[in-house]
Amino acid sequence: MEHADRILVVEDEPGITGFLSTILGNNGYEVEKAANGKEALMMISSRCPDAVILDLGLPDMDGQRVISSVREWSGVPILVVSARTHERDKIGAFDLGADDYITKPFSTGELLARVKTALRHAKARESAAQSAPVARFQLGALTVDYDRHRVLLDGADVHLTQIEYKIVSLLSRNAGRVMTYDSMMKQVWGPTIAQDHQVLRVNMANIRRKLEQNPAAPKYIRTEIGVGYWMPEEE
Repeated sequence: MEHADRILVVEDEPGITGFLSTILGNNGYEVEKAANGKEALMMISSRCPDAVILDLGLPDMDGQRVISSVREWSGVPILVVSARTHERDKIGAFDLGADDYITKPFSTGELLARVKTALRHAKARESAAQSAPVARFQLGALTVDYDRHRVLLDGADVHLTQIEYKIVSLLSRNAGRVMTYDSMMKQVWGPTIAQDHQVLRVNMANIRRKLEQNPAAPKYIRTEIGVGYWMPEEE
C-alpha cells in the first residue's frame, strides 16, 4: 500500500494551522505541525516530511532562516505561505531555495494544486538523479539537446548565441521552478557580474523573438513579474 505524503505545516497561528491541517488531511495527506522555526528544523531532520508549508513570520526566527538552514542539507520541497507581498520577500525566499511562494489569502484549490506540483517536481528530480543523465528536454515543439548544445523548434535549428543557449538550458534544467534574476545572472555570467538585470532582459527579448510565436504572450518562457523567469515542465 502506497504511503500518504507527509506535509509539515510550520505556522504559529493555531487557526491557520487548523485550517491548513483540515484541508490537507481531507485530501489524503498526513500532517505534522510546528509552531516555530526551531521546532520546524528539528522535525524536518527527524520526521523527514515530503514537503514543508512555511510561514515567514515565526515567533523565534524569520522563515527565511529556516529555508537557508534546511537547504544546507536537504532538498525537501518548501512552499512559503505568507501575508508578505513585497517582491523582495519573494525574491529572497526563491534565492534561498524555496520551491513556491503563495500569498495569503489563497483558495483551497490553489494550495492543493501548488502542493501537488511541488511533490511531483521533487519525485521527478529524485527519479532523474537515480537514472542516466537527461540528454534532452522537450516542451511542445521546443527541444533542448544538451549533448549537442542545440535548440530546435519543430525540428529546425534555432540559431542562438552562446549566452542565449545558456539561458534556455538553465531554465529547461530547472523547469517548473522560478529562477530569480540575480541567480540567473550569476549562473550565466558568473558570480562577479554586476547585478544589472537589463542585460538579461535584452537577451530574453531576443530569445523570445526566436522561440515564441507571440513574444508578448510567451508559451515556453514565462515571467514571474518582479522576480524572474520560469519554464513549464516537459511533456
